[in-house]
Amino acid sequence: MATTATVITVTDTMAQKADKIQEGWTLVIKPRKKLLDIDIKGLWRYRDLWRMYIQRDLVTLYKQTILGPLWFLIQPVFTTVMYMFVFGGLAGISTDGAPQPLFYLSGIMLWNYFNECFNGASNTFTANAGIFGKVYFPRLVVPLASLTSNLLKMLIQLVLFIIVYIGYAISGFQVQLNITLLLFPFYVLLLAFHAMSWGLIISSLTSKYRDLKYLVSFGIQLFMYATPIIYPLSAAGDKYRWALELNPLTPIFEAFKYGCLGCGSFSVGGLVYSTVFMLVTMFISVIVFNRVERNFMDTV
Repeated sequence: MATTATVITVTDTMAQKADKIQEGWTLVIKPRKKLLDIDIKGLWRYRDLWRMYIQRDLVTLYKQTILGPLWFLIQPVFTTVMYMFVFGGLAGISTDGAPQPLFYLSGIMLWNYFNECFNGASNTFTANAGIFGKVYFPRLVVPLASLTSNLLKMLIQLVLFIIVYIGYAISGFQVQLNITLLLFPFYVLLLAFHAMSWGLIISSLTSKYRDLKYLVSFGIQLFMYATPIIYPLSAAGDKYRWALELNPLTPIFEAFKYGCLGCGSFSVGGLVYSTVFMLVTMFISVIVFNRVERNFMDTV
């Protein structure tokens, strides 16, 4: 009498595995994957799924809204006006001589990109548990798609920034562009992988400890004020400057403002520190992510 091969997959829960073992299931399929393995070939094979996730992020975000993609522009405009009133007007915080709309827009644009990428990566497991439990594909497709779709949103806001910048240049504002602005793609890349590495660590932890997402949501709002977005680094003074410089995002924001507005500061050492910090956290996030990926269906 022929016997039927039985299969246990890694997406099965502990209860399902136990039931299959009792029924005589004998073949276990599991990935031969080390903690530092990244399935690059798999990511390339599933590039169609990556494009589908990007389309989903862009289309569903403002589906059934009247203004649609215009919200990509309305949000930074309203935020800039609020910052001008509260921080530039009431609080009287300096912008190092740069026009307030340009100063705030430059920070808001980069922060929105970082924040959206972080939120997308930090919800990788909890927001996609239903899909992950039914079909296999490289899980990193999801956060990478989030980086790309949010990049398209940031480019729309960059166009707004350029339009406002040209308006000030025409009205007599002395343009202070310098060669360091050519590093802008590098700044964006650093922001993206900072957000992704931090988000993957949080996603791995919140798959088991759900309360953590509320703490992270509150913490990321506070972290914004520890980043020179609404104020220049020079406003911190010698007493607190060292603390702000420990923030790996600080040299990125400062360098971009220095490149396009002439305010802020450009620090090669700061950018090297930010890059090393990103590589270390990315290394840790890959280890944690791969470890949790094996059994997260049992806890999510």
